[in-house]
Amino acid sequence: GIGSDLMNKVYQEVSRYIPAELQNLLDAASSSVSQILTKALFGIEVSEDEGAVLFSCRDNEKDTDRAAIFSVADILRRRSKGDYVTFVVNRNINFTNICYMGCRFCGFAKRKEDLGSEWLEPAQVVERAQQAWDRGGTEVCIQGGLHPKMEGKYYRELILAIKAALPDMHIHAFSPFEVWYGAVKSKLSYRDFLSDLKDCGLGSMPGTAAEILDTEVRQKLTKNKLSSDCWEEIIRTAHEVGIPSTATIMYGHVDEPKHWAAHIALLREIQKDTGGFTELVPLSFVHTDSPLFLNNPDSVRPGPTDHEVDLMHSVSRIMLNGFIDNIQVSWTKLGAERARNMLSLGVNDLGGTLMNESISRSAGSKHGQEITAAELCEIIRSAERIPVRRNTIYKTIDIYKDHDPIDIIPLVERKSDPLNFLKMFPETAE
Repeated sequence: GIGSDLMNKVYQEVSRYIPAELQNLLDAASSSVSQILTKALFGIEVSEDEGAVLFSCRDNEKDTDRAAIFSVADILRRRSKGDYVTFVVNRNINFTNICYMGCRFCGFAKRKEDLGSEWLEPAQVVERAQQAWDRGGTEVCIQGGLHPKMEGKYYRELILAIKAALPDMHIHAFSPFEVWYGAVKSKLSYRDFLSDLKDCGLGSMPGTAAEILDTEVRQKLTKNKLSSDCWEEIIRTAHEVGIPSTATIMYGHVDEPKHWAAHIALLREIQKDTGGFTELVPLSFVHTDSPLFLNNPDSVRPGPTDHEVDLMHSVSRIMLNGFIDNIQVSWTKLGAERARNMLSLGVNDLGGTLMNESISRSAGSKHGQEITAAELCEIIRSAERIPVRRNTIYKTIDIYKDHDPIDIIPLVERKSDPLNFLKMFPETAE
């Protein structure tokens, strides 16, 4: 047989990759899950079908499977990102909530004559961007409804106006849906429209409007107004002309584990070709004021369960390992406490301070509009990680090892302290 010295060497090598406590978790898990996770630990790609197996561990009784999944996600996060948890100081600016697209899940859109309908001219957007810059912001994230009277040139005029006032502000703007709309209105190809926006100063794009990249699901969510193929074409084109984007998935409505696995696998295929995704941001469906749910409470789920949220972040880390290595948790969807817990499930990024987020809020999300940089640092340290301020494309601006960010008062007065939950933890070492 093989010399026992050699066998010992092999075992030592393997245990370097798989610590004993993890091996115990793998042994306790079902054999199919254990095999998939062992592959992942050795850097072998987890297939779409295997991803679906992992996502299916959402039933209460599958807790031993979940424990192994979470542990592997945490190890892959540490290998790729260490103990640094990143965030960006940014502001969300929604220039209009007037939209006639009628996406069924959306609680944000208004008609022109509705009470509370809003439209901002470029000068008003610039004013808000200036406020963000004065508060240390490096990014404005700009999205809006698809206003029927809006001209295609509004998008470029907006970018030019911000860049004229704030040449160093990073503009992260316009979902693929808006790019589709702007290109149609301007009678330009996606490539020409996007190249022009880049020349005007667009820095990156939110990869929103992805929802679930599946025709059947999209039919129910948006009547398939922006098809999966169209979303993919616009994102690939943006990446090709040099505009990076985030990647998103919106889940917990009429979708299933097989859809999640197919969606993440598709994002991975795009990334292999373009390398243009900076991060994945899972977005929980907020059902409270969403017409999709209110009109179909029997067939639409009220957002994802806790197990599903945990699995979405951890299985995404496992499936995307080596391709999209930043997994962000959306505190506006989950709240600060749940967001903090995600840091042990494969997440390494807390997104932005978002000095005014109105889309989640109009669908009934009860988590506020802003968390300051100092508060994000507190959350990160309470999880025994090192806070890092980054820019939009993940370049480090500051590492808060031995100092704190300048503390600023939130832009809009808040009704409650988002960090209340931390008062339950003992002070972290200064």
